[in-house]
Amino acid sequence: MEKNINKSRRRLVVLTGAGVSADSGLETFRASDGLWAKYRIEDVCTPEALQKNPALVLEFYNARRRQLKEVEPNKGHYAIADLERYFDVRIITQNVDNLHERAGSTNVLHIHGELTKCRSIKDPSYIVEWEDDVAIGDLCPKGGQLRPHIVFFGEEVPLLSEAAKIMGSAEIVIIAGTSLAVHPAAGLINYAPEGADIYVIDPLAPVLSGVKAHYIKERFAIGMPLLAEELQRRKIC
Repeated sequence: MEKNINKSRRRLVVLTGAGVSADSGLETFRASDGLWAKYRIEDVCTPEALQKNPALVLEFYNARRRQLKEVEPNKGHYAIADLERYFDVRIITQNVDNLHERAGSTNVLHIHGELTKCRSIKDPSYIVEWEDDVAIGDLCPKGGQLRPHIVFFGEEVPLLSEAAKIMGSAEIVIIAGTSLAVHPAAGLINYAPEGADIYVIDPLAPVLSGVKAHYIKERFAIGMPLLAEELQRRKIC
């Protein structure tokens, strides 16, 4: 079904984190058995690490890119995509995978970068789609080494202002799969307009200080379809 966005539809903004992808089988960074238990942030996800040991950094993300090819979107991803039939849906994701897009979502903002893209260390404006491994010697036309198109720790989040603007336009907000522990992304909820309907989907359901919200203490793949069904029912009725 073609998804034409009707401007009269209510704006629904979804903020997603690692728990969304975990339900598809992708390792998360912050779980006790996650990626950071195997690697130090300083060794694989900082500008200094890229300069000191680029081969290790490239291989770390090569492995993640390979794993991404082995997993599929889960029921929660598809539930969000289906909501485009009823709402003007915008996704702000902290995730670098493409599972939202593969499920059919058409408006996705990746504030921490995209695993399936690379950019040049010499020319940051040179950004290309990249599905395979990146090796030392893969260069941009100006001769710069390609690096993951990922926002490393210590780097600015260039899309943050755009994300804040999107959040500021929300009538409905869904927060899913994130502990809201990663800044500055965690602060985006503060841009939600007063009066917006806010839903939090997470087994631990992080309490939002000073914010009235509805809490769904379920994993994303279970809670998101349930919420989507309820929102659709209200829209139709």
